[in-house]
Amino acid sequence: MFKRRRKGNVSLAISTGVCILAIGVAAPYIKNIDFGKSDKQLRQVDAKNIESEVFSLTQLPRAARASQLEILAREGKSREKNRARYMLASDALASEQGEKALQWLEGLEKDYSLLAGYILLKRAQAYQLTGNTAKARATYEQLLKHHQKEPVAAEALYVLGQQQPEYWEKALAEFPAHPRSIEIASRRLQQNPKQTDLLLLIAKHGLYHPDIISVLERLEKSGKQFQPEEWEIIAFAYWEKQLYGKAGAAYAKAPPTPRNLYRAARGLQLGNKIEAARDAYKKLVQQFPEAPETGLGLLRLQELVTEKEAISYLNQAIEKFPEKAPDALLEKSKLLESRRNIKAAEETRQLLLTKYTQSEAAAKLRWSIAKEKAAARELKSAWEWAAQIVKENPESELAPEATFWVGKWAQTLGKQQEAEKAYKHLLANYPESYYAWRAAVLLGWDVGDFTNIRQHSPIVVRPEKRATPPAGSETLKELYQLAQDYDAWSLWLVEFKNPMQPSVSEQFTDGLMRLAIGDYLEGIFMVSHLSQRQEPEERSQYQILKQQAAYWHALYPFPYLEIILNWSKANNLNPILVTALIRQESRFMPAIKSPVGAIGLMQVMPETGAEIAKSIGLKEYRLDNPEHNIQIGTAYLDFTHNEYKNNSLLAVASYNAGPGSVADWIAKYGFNDPDIFIEQIPFSETKGYVKAVFENYWNYLRLYNPEINKKLAQHTAYYATVSSR
Repeated sequence: MFKRRRKGNVSLAISTGVCILAIGVAAPYIKNIDFGKSDKQLRQVDAKNIESEVFSLTQLPRAARASQLEILAREGKSREKNRARYMLASDALASEQGEKALQWLEGLEKDYSLLAGYILLKRAQAYQLTGNTAKARATYEQLLKHHQKEPVAAEALYVLGQQQPEYWEKALAEFPAHPRSIEIASRRLQQNPKQTDLLLLIAKHGLYHPDIISVLERLEKSGKQFQPEEWEIIAFAYWEKQLYGKAGAAYAKAPPTPRNLYRAARGLQLGNKIEAARDAYKKLVQQFPEAPETGLGLLRLQELVTEKEAISYLNQAIEKFPEKAPDALLEKSKLLESRRNIKAAEETRQLLLTKYTQSEAAAKLRWSIAKEKAAARELKSAWEWAAQIVKENPESELAPEATFWVGKWAQTLGKQQEAEKAYKHLLANYPESYYAWRAAVLLGWDVGDFTNIRQHSPIVVRPEKRATPPAGSETLKELYQLAQDYDAWSLWLVEFKNPMQPSVSEQFTDGLMRLAIGDYLEGIFMVSHLSQRQEPEERSQYQILKQQAAYWHALYPFPYLEIILNWSKANNLNPILVTALIRQESRFMPAIKSPVGAIGLMQVMPETGAEIAKSIGLKEYRLDNPEHNIQIGTAYLDFTHNEYKNNSLLAVASYNAGPGSVADWIAKYGFNDPDIFIEQIPFSETKGYVKAVFENYWNYLRLYNPEINKKLAQHTAYYATVSSR
């Protein structure tokens, strides 16, 4: 009935001209963080903040919290009273009730000095709403007089500069990273597009700008002779936007640091400029033979040269860079085998498995052998190789998958006790993985299986308070806890001094700020990318962070929940499954477009949208409208479920690859075991997609369903006790 083309998910292409800053979209509901003592910035939240009733009330809709805030504003303790008055004033401004806002703000700056500048800002805005422009201007000038060094002053400079241009000059000079300065630069560029200094300002501080790519291209075409440091700004912006080919070319002109030279080479390689990439890697090796980036550069370089040269570069990596030696040995073994040097290849593999037995490369080798044995139906041998990963490589990315198949293969071999042991180990040690969900299913937990997830409607309970960001000023933290998201984000952009090389605490804070303003794509990326930290101290800080609920709540936010609930109910779908699919499809970005034209939250193809809309009687719609997109997307997901007798595995696979493809796979491979079927899916995109959607589903369930959250915590605690005996 309905036709749908396969397409990529979480596209890099956001429609031109659509601003990603959806101010007012609900931020993630996350608990307070205790990061331990390994990083002074990762400190425990102030106990007074934890107890704040106002912070909890900010998570409610304005109408629902008004009466409680008014009680606190009149009867609460001083700090809570001040916060309540500030929130009531903010809510009044949002409802365009200027006089009411002024009443709550009267004299508040004297009692609430932490936000004194922002109180003056709101008072000025309230006067503007009432039409009293003279008092508004006087208040903006008062703000400048008393808080001229604080970033909030940029708001006053922006307003006053609309009549007096010198104020705009002051904003650009003193607060170049503030969003108001980016807006000033954009408006001036509309009048005179050739101002490269303003283009550079946006390139450096305005990566969120909807036309940032155009800004970078205009800089390149300007003909100006940029300094190396300016090329680094352009290169970093391209890199952040994942335009790696352009980034590589720009990094080649940046200061020749190890990091810049590596990115130049890697960017050129990803941009398919092979000869230039090869030269750039060689330059890195020659100029910085001892730098950590050179070890990785040697591994990349060997991909671009002859086999003989490749082995030479791999030997250099083995000799000079112990941390890269395991990867180099694995690649060397592959090259030797391709050259029919079987004995040397086997010796290299044995060296890897003995000297570097706990490395990720050793885990990759073991897993490749295990899969080969399984394909040859040598399940006992496959089980043994996978079991080695469980024992020797517990920190490997492959450990959850290997542990699951230790259980599955043990089950097939009749080793039921071993199978259950593996599943329990998996749940306790890798609770966030897709395979943990599969283990829970096979252990009999009521978490929904492929055959009955659709009928599940789990209870969802979200934490009452947000996390306190581990980086930034006390003012920033107060604004964020009060859900003053635009103000918090604007302040953070000024305080965030080193976006090219942020600390763990800074990167997590940056992710929280992006999530708060509705930039879920970049916010989730910033938080999830912390897992790539390799330096021992940073790795330790990440491991501390990973143990906190706040980290996971940031990775799995709940925007558009009411719309999802409504249309999931209308189409008899599990709302958590729908949320999981949206997270994978679009990272909750309503205007995102895929390279093949899929649009919006559920990445609906226009032709599919037209057919679905016709079938449900929806005459007028926009696929970039969250309500319309979820209405159409859930209707299509209902259709794919009906096509496959409510089997959610097949329905989700069909949503990605199309019903015809799934029917072909069933005919070719059969459908006796869902786990084996997934591994047989010939489209790597769809195979990964299915696992990612159900991993999302499981994480939303374990994080927000009290019953599963409690059961998993009890299981982990019990397993830890048993294992320590």
